[in-house]
Amino acid sequence: MEIRPRVFLLITAAFALGVSGCSTIRGWFGKDEPPVLGSEEQPLGSEQAEPVREAANEPVIEPQVERRRIKTPSVDTEDFEVGAYVGILSIEDFGSGTLMGARLAYHITEDLFLEGTVGQGRGDTTSYERLAGGPRLLTDDERKYTYYALNAGWNALPGEIFLGRNRAYNTAFYLTVGIGGTKFAGDNRFTANAGVGYRILVTDFIAAHFDFRDHLFDIDLLGEKKVAHNLEGSLGLTIFF
Repeated sequence: MEIRPRVFLLITAAFALGVSGCSTIRGWFGKDEPPVLGSEEQPLGSEQAEPVREAANEPVIEPQVERRRIKTPSVDTEDFEVGAYVGILSIEDFGSGTLMGARLAYHITEDLFLEGTVGQGRGDTTSYERLAGGPRLLTDDERKYTYYALNAGWNALPGEIFLGRNRAYNTAFYLTVGIGGTKFAGDNRFTANAGVGYRILVTDFIAAHFDFRDHLFDIDLLGEKKVAHNLEGSLGLTIFF
């Protein structure tokens, strides 16, 4: 019976030595746990927590942005446009020649406009006249080609064109369709036309135009009635007023 109290005392002493030994070993290897905030060793609101808050408020990257000076383009607000153009007119069966014309347009909205044009060219001799060597089909006066047309236009693709690093110009790719008349070969002929164009606003009131159009009318001069396609390509300048 005396052995049991002795065994109990030995176990208690061994446990106490083990706990103190573990604390000592942790002290040797620097494994002591850091003091907890709010405890007696590190109370809340102490000065050691301040550098963390100050570092969090400082920006990681300080951007350096150079502000560019942008000049807003000034565009004339007038609705009327008038100008002239030159180009080449290809008359079916009668060769190609120089074309000269004038244009007057009214811009209904930013995308839609009405346009009146008048132009004049001249036809050449036909292949039949050159090969047969016979009498000429038309006189010099009858070879004059004069047309007038009233067209509706649509600015399908407005945009910009950049020339160099510092220059940009407003542009528009537009479609036109219209009706009118043509005086050719001694007769006045009802004419329909359709085409495409490209406009560049050089200044706030001057525009450059590049146009391609097809003028269609019925003709039976060579013995067979057909629809003649007369192609026009031109370059023009207009002003807004």
